Amino acid sequence: MFQEIVAFILSTSGWVLVSSTLPTDYWKVSSLDGTVITTATYWSNLWKTCVTDSTGVSNCKDFPSLLALDGYIQACRGLMIAAVCLGFFGSIFSLVGMKCTKIGGTDKSKARIACFAGVNFILSGLCSLSACSLYAHRITSEFFDPMYIAQKYELGAALFIGWAGSILCILGGSIFCFSITDSFTKSRSQVKYIYKGAASHSHISSYPRGHANSINQRPPPDYSGSSRTQHFDKNAYV
Repeated sequence: MFQEIVAFILSTSGWVLVSSTLPTDYWKVSSLDGTVITTATYWSNLWKTCVTDSTGVSNCKDFPSLLALDGYIQACRGLMIAAVCLGFFGSIFSLVGMKCTKIGGTDKSKARIACFAGVNFILSGLCSLSACSLYAHRITSEFFDPMYIAQKYELGAALFIGWAGSILCILGGSIFCFSITDSFTKSRSQVKYIYKGAASHSHISSYPRGHANSINQRPPPDYSGSSRTQHFDKNAYV
C-alpha cells in the first residue's frame, strides 16, 4: 500500500506538470548571445509567437493555420495532448486499483487495474518526453548551425517543466507496475502454503486400510494358557 501511495503521488504530480507545460508561454526564448543592446525579446510556444519590448509590453500572434505549421510543432501538439489524456485515465485507474480504496473488486483485479494505470502513466511520460526533446532538438540544431542566419532561440522554462513531469510520470508508473508482482507473489505463497497443508493431511490418511486398522486395533487377548474346555456352575449365567 505504501508503494502505491508513493507511486500515485509521483505520477499525479508529473501529470500536473505535463498538463501545465502545454499552455505555458516560454517554450523557446530569443538568444542574447552576441547582442550588446536588447530592445526586444522574442518567445513562442506551441500556439503563438510573441515579442516583448523593453517597456514590458507584449504583442502576440496566434498561429493562423494548423496545416501551415511546421511538422515538429504539429507533432509536439499531438504528443502533448496524448500525454495529458493518458495521464488523466491513468489517475482514474490508479484510484480504482489502489489497495486503500474500497472499489475495484478483489485484490487480484485491483492489482491488474493498478498495473494498467502504471502503463498509462509510463506512456504519458514517454509522449511528453518525446515532445519536449523534439522541440529542444529543433532549437539546438538551429542554434549551432552556422548557416542559419535568422533569429536564434534558446531552451525555455516550459521544456524543463515538461522533462521533470515526464520523469515523475515514468517513475510513478514503473512503481505501479512493480506493485502487481508483489501481489501475485504473495498470492502464490499463500496457495503453496495451503497446498502443503492439504498434502500433509493426505499423507496421514494415505496408509492402507488394513495397516491403519492394525495401529488402532488392540491386540487380542492371549488364551493359550487357559484350557479350551471350561466348566461353569449354575450361578455363572446370572
